[in-house]
Amino acid sequence: MSKPILIWGAGAIGGTLGAAFIRAGQDVIFVDNAKAHVDAINEKGLTVVGPIFEGTVKGRAFLPAELRGVYEHSFLCVKAGDTEDAAHAMVDHVTSDGYIVSAQNGLNERVIARIAGQNRVVGCFVNLQADYLEPGVVQYSRPGAAMIGELGGRFTDRAEDIYHLIKSLEPKAMVTNNISGFLWSKLIHDTLLFGVALTDDSIADILADEAARPVLRKLALEVATVAAINNIRAEPFDGFDPTAFGPLATPGQADKSFDDMVAHDRASCDIRHDLAMRRRRAEVDAQLSPVIEIGREMRVLTPLAMRLVEMTHEIQEDKRPLARINLDVLAEAAP
Repeated sequence: MSKPILIWGAGAIGGTLGAAFIRAGQDVIFVDNAKAHVDAINEKGLTVVGPIFEGTVKGRAFLPAELRGVYEHSFLCVKAGDTEDAAHAMVDHVTSDGYIVSAQNGLNERVIARIAGQNRVVGCFVNLQADYLEPGVVQYSRPGAAMIGELGGRFTDRAEDIYHLIKSLEPKAMVTNNISGFLWSKLIHDTLLFGVALTDDSIADILADEAARPVLRKLALEVATVAAINNIRAEPFDGFDPTAFGPLATPGQADKSFDDMVAHDRASCDIRHDLAMRRRRAEVDAQLSPVIEIGREMRVLTPLAMRLVEMTHEIQEDKRPLARINLDVLAEAAP
């Protein structure tokens, strides 16, 4: 791929992806809202640290207002809650026959398609663990499943091209005709973590707590039910089996999945970091609000998801502390 690749959002995911593309010989242009981060990349390069790769790559970076030109190949890598604003700013820099790959958590393809047109959107699922540390520095901590797919399920040349790009980061990446199934599966997984993040205990301890599991299982079931009623076939990834939390699952299946998550330490702590340490808004609204909305349209109740969003807001506004008892409060919302 000889044309420049536009990476909109040069933080944890965007920085990690962009650095991998540059190491593979691609020309990458970063766009980010943080001036200090943009300046650091331009002055010193983008540094990646962690057990997977350590090094500095040279790349060009711009603030959104500074970017000029249009690009055929682009990736949107901002936080889910920033998707709409970023897509509006980005769309005029994408060629009419170009594409935007949503390398994010949640159902952001829906938002981007409304702004840019569905024909210009390609779905992407990435489960790597990465973090933004400071201007010019990102941490790549753990690899994970990576999937590329057209929203309509077709296999296309552009999906194949993007797949080869993603392989420079994750050699086991795949093209799928069910990208929605992976995105919804990640939603089910992350919904469990949003519930755990209401507490001040470790993620492993809460997932292993038999008293906490029923409410977490019911919470995940709401998301899985909305997916199922929309004929979405949730796909397993990295040892996580979404069917264990589906409408036909037994408590025993869910317990096995909880045990697997604890044993393999698959849960990320990013959500609690957002709430308690970074003091920035977590992605609960952007990820769960579409589920609640779709559920309402399909007459599927999601009272636990709605209460979880409310309680997360209370924590962010310092009206509720992080505490184990929050799971008991959440459970009261169950019908």
